[in-house]
Amino acid sequence: MIIVYGLKQPLISRKAAIMQAIFDCLHLQLGIPARKHALRFIGLEPEDFYYPEGRSENFTVIEINLMQGRTEETKKRLIKTLFCELEQRIGLSPIDVEITIKEQPSHCWGFRGMTGDEANDLAYDIHR
Repeated sequence: MIIVYGLKQPLISRKAAIMQAIFDCLHLQLGIPARKHALRFIGLEPEDFYYPEGRSENFTVIEINLMQGRTEETKKRLIKTLFCELEQRIGLSPIDVEITIKEQPSHCWGFRGMTGDEANDLAYDIHR
């Protein structure tokens, strides 16, 4: 699951481009096939989103949930690639983007009627 949130109005017109950038970066850096993660957008009203001082109304938060296994270097490359792609494709300044990777052991994941540690047919390697 990937969650993207920010102020509702600036986020509305960028959803498709942000989604594509995220999926492209996951594919490039983690080898995950396109659209293999659920992605949810949460647009907040100004009174419900107090972003850090020094950021603009474009401030966007991206939370990426992954099964444990990727190296520190792989995760850092993913984050840096996302910053770059979001700036080049959408014009989102890196100062206005916050990215968090949350990892859980594979046995804590459930999909297609099994736990992640039972899945032996993934089209990508989580240990890279």
